[in-house]
Amino acid sequence: MRIDLANTLASQISSEQGSQTANTQNAAVAPRDEDHATLVSDAASVNSLVSTAMSSPEIREDKVAQLQQAIGNGTYKLDPAKIAASMIDEHA
Repeated sequence: MRIDLANTLASQISSEQGSQTANTQNAAVAPRDEDHATLVSDAASVNSLVSTAMSSPEIREDKVAQLQQAIGNGTYKLDPAKIAASMIDEHA
C-alpha cells in the first residue's frame, strides 16, 4: 500500500499558515487573562519525514519472509481476542 503524502502535506501546511495568521489577529483582541496555545510545525522536519516515508519500500520483504516462515513452521499464533477487539474498534 502506498500513501500519497504530497497533497496532504501541502494542504496541511497551507491551512496551518492560514490558522497562524488568524491566531495572530485573534491574539491582539483576546484578553490577557485567557490561556491560549500556539502549535507550530517545523516544515523542515515534516519534509524530512515525508521524504523518509516516500523512500521506504512499499512492501517490507523481511517481514513478509518472517511471517511466511512462521506460518510454514506452524509457530504463527493468532490471538482471537485481539482480532475481535480490532474489529470492534474499527466499527465503533
